Amino acid sequence: MLKKYIVLTKPGIIFGNFVTTLGGFFLAAQGNIDILLLLVTLIGTSLVVASGCVINNFIDQDIDHKMQRTQNRALVTKSISPAAALIYAFILGICGLSLLWVFTNLYAFGAAVLGFVVYVFFYSLWSKRTSIHQTIIGSVSGACPPVVGYTAVSHSFDIAALLVFLAYGLWQMPHSWGIAIYRFNDYKSANIPILPVARSIKRTKIESFIYVLLFTAVLNGLYCFKYTNIFFLITFNALCAYWIYLSIIGFKAADDQLWAKRYFLYSVILITALSISLSFSYQSPAPQLPLF
Repeated sequence: MLKKYIVLTKPGIIFGNFVTTLGGFFLAAQGNIDILLLLVTLIGTSLVVASGCVINNFIDQDIDHKMQRTQNRALVTKSISPAAALIYAFILGICGLSLLWVFTNLYAFGAAVLGFVVYVFFYSLWSKRTSIHQTIIGSVSGACPPVVGYTAVSHSFDIAALLVFLAYGLWQMPHSWGIAIYRFNDYKSANIPILPVARSIKRTKIESFIYVLLFTAVLNGLYCFKYTNIFFLITFNALCAYWIYLSIIGFKAADDQLWAKRYFLYSVILITALSISLSFSYQSPAPQLPLF
């Protein structure tokens, strides 16, 4: 039964947000790691993300049974009751937000709240079922964890925080569309109006390519504004060059699902490598360019 409750939190999503929170923290820390603050920030953010994922499972019960990859979820099979799931989500959310409120600062706490609210209310409850722009809306929530990590250290929202927010949001687009093409039949069966289903796979490939270019350009701003060093510049652009290559060969892919699986998996590798590389990429002393 414990395993079912763990799976209900979508561990894969928690891990992804754990990694991006780590990247934001490393960038702001500039090599001076406060271990206690790091642990509290990671645990608090992960608990808030877990809470949102459990609520997402609760909301999606009626469509999850239509999709092959989700039809065995605990709320679909009734192995966990909806009431128990909501209580579980409430406890996770309160614990996570409490940790961030007590041990970090208002910026980090606010970013976590923003991510939760957008994911639960604007994405899960509304746009996922009704709007082709669902991925853009969902990307806002996905961009919040690295900002939580960054602001937990910086105690301000500066140029770097803005660049991180924009870039990680842009990354969400081709990443999510890669899943959608790979699982095209699932999304179509559930009548979810994500871009490849609502428009076409070809248009999705074109827009994915554009977003990969935008992601690359925006995050290079960290080097331009002297938040990172030459190691970051070389590593990041090498990682992005291969993602751009995958985007281009996708236009001639013989098997869209096979290509999309590769495209999606590489996006995970890229964001993980990027977030970890930020621990070696700081430029000390960090510039002081606060926005608020």
